Amino acid sequence: MAHDYLEGLNDAQREAVLHTTGPLLVLAGAGSGKTRVITHRIVHLVHQGVAPHNILAVTFTNKAAKEMRERAMALLQQFPPSDRAIIDSYPTVTTFHSLGVRLLREHHATLNLPRHFVIYDRSDSVKAIKTALEQAGYNPKQFEPRKILSIISRTKGDAISQSDFSADARSYPEQVAAAVWTHYADILRNDKALDFDDLLVKTLQLLTDYPVIRDVVRERYRYLHIDEYQDTNKVQFAIARVIAGEHPNICVVGDIDQSIYSWRGADISNVLQFERHFTGAKTILLEENYRSTQTIIAASNQVIAQNKNRVEKTVFTSNATGEKITLYAAQQGIDEAEYIALQCKQLISEGARPSDTAVLFRTNFQSRVLEEAFLNFNVPYQVLGTKFFERKEVKDVLSFLRLALNPDTTADLARIVNVPPRGIGKVTALKLIEGRRDELAGATAEKVARFDQLMQDITDHARIEPISKTLRFIMSRTGIETHYKKSGTEEDLERLENLRELVSLAVRFDELDPEEGVEALLENAALQSDQDELGEHGGDAVRLMTVHAAKGLEFPYVFVSGLEEGLFPHERLDDRGVDHEEERRLFYVALTRAEKKVWLTYAHLRTIFGSQRVNIPSSFLNDIDTEHVELEGTGGFGQSSGYETTIYLD
Repeated sequence: MAHDYLEGLNDAQREAVLHTTGPLLVLAGAGSGKTRVITHRIVHLVHQGVAPHNILAVTFTNKAAKEMRERAMALLQQFPPSDRAIIDSYPTVTTFHSLGVRLLREHHATLNLPRHFVIYDRSDSVKAIKTALEQAGYNPKQFEPRKILSIISRTKGDAISQSDFSADARSYPEQVAAAVWTHYADILRNDKALDFDDLLVKTLQLLTDYPVIRDVVRERYRYLHIDEYQDTNKVQFAIARVIAGEHPNICVVGDIDQSIYSWRGADISNVLQFERHFTGAKTILLEENYRSTQTIIAASNQVIAQNKNRVEKTVFTSNATGEKITLYAAQQGIDEAEYIALQCKQLISEGARPSDTAVLFRTNFQSRVLEEAFLNFNVPYQVLGTKFFERKEVKDVLSFLRLALNPDTTADLARIVNVPPRGIGKVTALKLIEGRRDELAGATAEKVARFDQLMQDITDHARIEPISKTLRFIMSRTGIETHYKKSGTEEDLERLENLRELVSLAVRFDELDPEEGVEALLENAALQSDQDELGEHGGDAVRLMTVHAAKGLEFPYVFVSGLEEGLFPHERLDDRGVDHEEERRLFYVALTRAEKKVWLTYAHLRTIFGSQRVNIPSSFLNDIDTEHVELEGTGGFGQSSGYETTIYLD
């Protein structure tokens, strides 16, 4: 039947799918099937006669975009429209940054960019900021490059130009960032490179400054969907508004209760003021949760109800009541970690897969003691945050690739001119970077000439061969493969395995034109998120990650650790103190990752920055009725009554 694809949708989901004209705001509670709504809406639009290539869906991670794209295509294949000709094209399902790359490559000449512009990942940007600090006359040891980059990044995300920021800089850190920004911009320009934020800023510039291009993009993407709308910043909102145009067919899906990125520019008012931004907007609430037990939903509802800055909604579920939430009080951080590791080991012994379990924490430093415990008890684990594409050997090979397509990128030249060692020292490398080749002579000039020929060979290969073959060629022609084999150390053999994994990953791009395949791989590497590690390089292991990294994921079993005042809710080290509403939303996100069972843990004593700190349980625990909780352990450190803990000190 023509509308079989609507079967299985609840009333609210169906209403959202069928509302195809004009602006639509879908407020979707955790686990309420928002991806299901977007994918079914895409299918419905195609059945209504909309050409798939006129449909755009944007989300925030490669993993989410891949899942949404696959689900939409599977539905279209399962429920094809009667007019077969209409599915000769495909909907565009992508991330904001990848959309920016697509448009900027398409119109690169308009902004005076090379087609093969370099995309700086965060580590590239941090390195460039360090150089920019030195060029501006500051000591990188005095001014943390990551903090300077964060100021610049946040400013770009707020759609504030470099000149306006410099003019308005009042505090000393802002004045330093303004001075550094000038040199950082020069480094990017000289490398023909854009950083993450430029991908959005330049896209907005393209769409606002060039009406002809704007109209082409609007005509191409007549139906716009945006997932995780609460996470959009000012630039992303502006891009969406420009593409939507004066008669917007825009559907945004979001949840104010899961807005946890204000620190990087996400603007919750984009959701709260949607109906003002888009006149005549319809709002639909998705409140039925299909993921979690009634116990988990009841507890998470009690937590989030304490927030004031939200749209009132009550998530419910038809799932079973499920087990109570376990609250464990440990004596010290190491005791907490060992308890979690042993519980995970018990789950595995009872038949759960290791990857069914996630251990969440508020800040990255908490992973160290957890890792020790998992190692001691021989429980397989993976810490999200160590990205495959940031491994040295992988970055080296990708730098050869980037330099082959863009000879102006001095960062890549500096990185690999002597990798593996070929007798080109730092002085010679500096002369190459500064364009002083005429000062080279004798054996040094011969070494550089051999390197130039090496790069030319890679360039020639990359233009005609599939990307996976080009990577094999780079490993062989540069001598990297031989270098790691000859070394024979366990570490170098592991590096070689990682490079072989890179080749395997690249095969998916072999069907593209060779240069497009190179672009696709480099874009994938630069824009990868922590979550992308799960599918490709994670294996079957317990996942250890921050709550921020867990956003959008789900697991049968979830541990939320470190629930202590000052840690979660987290007390910032700057003068902004604690944002209790955002911290509570973060706790809500942590709870709603779980399908079957939640453990909440804290420690009476924890060593932080070398000092042992006495803790009181997180105030968030008091938001949950005791009927949903079972208590375990006092760490031998007092007595528990409800969630109150008496601590005896000598």
